[in-house]
Amino acid sequence: MPGELSGKVILLTGGANGIGRECASAYVREGAAVAVLDTDGDKAAQAAAELGSDCMAVQADVGEGPAVEAAIHAVLTRYEKLHAVHNNAGTASPSKPLDQTTEHEWDELMRVNVKSLFWTTRFALNALTAGKGSILNTASMVGMIGQDNHAAYVASKGALIALTKAMALDYAPRGIRVNAICPAGVWTPMLERWCAEQPEPDRIRRYLNGIHPLGPCPYGDVVADAAVFLLSDRARFITGCILPVSGGAELGYRR
Repeated sequence: MPGELSGKVILLTGGANGIGRECASAYVREGAAVAVLDTDGDKAAQAAAELGSDCMAVQADVGEGPAVEAAIHAVLTRYEKLHAVHNNAGTASPSKPLDQTTEHEWDELMRVNVKSLFWTTRFALNALTAGKGSILNTASMVGMIGQDNHAAYVASKGALIALTKAMALDYAPRGIRVNAICPAGVWTPMLERWCAEQPEPDRIRRYLNGIHPLGPCPYGDVVADAAVFLLSDRARFITGCILPVSGGAELGYRR
């Protein structure tokens, strides 16, 4: 039986580990060819090799326009088509309130988390239009409900949520759907680094394992399953959707 993404070509940024790696595996399992783009070329190559012969690795810094343009050109050279871009690459540091965040830290986080969409959209839009494709953005629940001591990251994810809605309106006439997924806590290398930055890392880990009413802090497979749906034809009339994949972490008065 064909998979949900059979025959599709997907460009996945930040695809070498964490949520991205889980999404890449799910996309391949559902029949897609995946171009794994990551700033770490070796890890991207390892991921692509493990995923199978229909996949490719692309090394690029998503915040640099010429690098993204070259990466998308390489994908189109190999596959001659592109059905989806999953903007998943991101950084979570620094973990600070706004007044303690340096200008460099602010600019770097916005460059990776937000400006990257500017570049991928600019250079992939024509191919996505030709394929009546879709764009998926990895946002975060913190962009909807806020989080203390994490101002720049929260701002960047809030920007992704607003940008998803604007893009959905702008590109609907082209037949392109634009959606976002919003995880709460998900155990990834990035979240592990964030925990290590906190004053009491063990307490933070216990906190993260307790905030989801449906159970302990999950791994990236729960996000990957939702991502498959939003990129599939089953979601063909869904756009501008900001989908929580949160285990209910945002619900009710809880500590």
